[in-house]
Amino acid sequence: MDIAADLHVHTVASDGRLTLDELPAAARAGDVDVVAVTDHDTFHPRLDAPVSVREGLTVIHGLELRVDVSEPNLADDRTGSAAGMQVDLLGYGVRRTTALTDELDRLQRNRVERGAELIERVESYLGIDLDVEPRPGIGRPHVARAVDDSEADYDYQGAFDHLIGDDGPCFVAREVPTFETGVELLSEACSVVSLAHPFRYDDPEAALSLTRHLDAVERYYPYGFEVEEALVDEVVEREGLLTTGGSDAHGTELGVCGVPPKAFAEIRSRLPEAVA
Repeated sequence: MDIAADLHVHTVASDGRLTLDELPAAARAGDVDVVAVTDHDTFHPRLDAPVSVREGLTVIHGLELRVDVSEPNLADDRTGSAAGMQVDLLGYGVRRTTALTDELDRLQRNRVERGAELIERVESYLGIDLDVEPRPGIGRPHVARAVDDSEADYDYQGAFDHLIGDDGPCFVAREVPTFETGVELLSEACSVVSLAHPFRYDDPEAALSLTRHLDAVERYYPYGFEVEEALVDEVVEREGLLTTGGSDAHGTELGVCGVPPKAFAEIRSRLPEAVA
């Protein structure tokens, strides 16, 4: 598939490995001309415009926000209730509104507190010291990398599978806004709001039913397992959704997945002009 844009990329501003200065070269290596920076629960500190150009690369400023679905009636009754589920929303072409800024500041304070507790639990459980400090943007991947680099008998994935995953002995929950709050904040600040990776949730149909409150759904994603793409296509058609997609890159490889030209043209038409 011809990829016009990789619209799901994380940087060192959250739990990715790429700096903003390294982004153009990584995009060239991945043969993509457009990238969306979608760091977790934060604006990228060096991206001021919703869309900008850096060394010939078009960079869309976005973010990824986890939300909690607390109201049963938010989901479509035809596909079941999403109440009690947490999902991720992707906002594209973000502007720094006061309300969103305040909420992200609150979430980052909680991330630091949660990161400190997570590190303490892992160090106590394994009886080792990890070379990682709690800081704004810290997430479980930082801790997993520190475990992988330590003398512990767990690699990166093993840290998730046996220590810090949702059911792990060292897991620490973090605060997330409600779905309603997240949609309101992102809709005010962003040109496009999308449901991220619907097949990563326990009930994809219930998650997809939430798209009636959104602009788009992440149709293109490297799941690594077989998914029922027709289910997404049906929802796209029924709700008149845009389709987004990307690598969900936390490393340095871009262009693993993304949106084809026609789908990206529809997204681009919703975004402001790029600032050089």
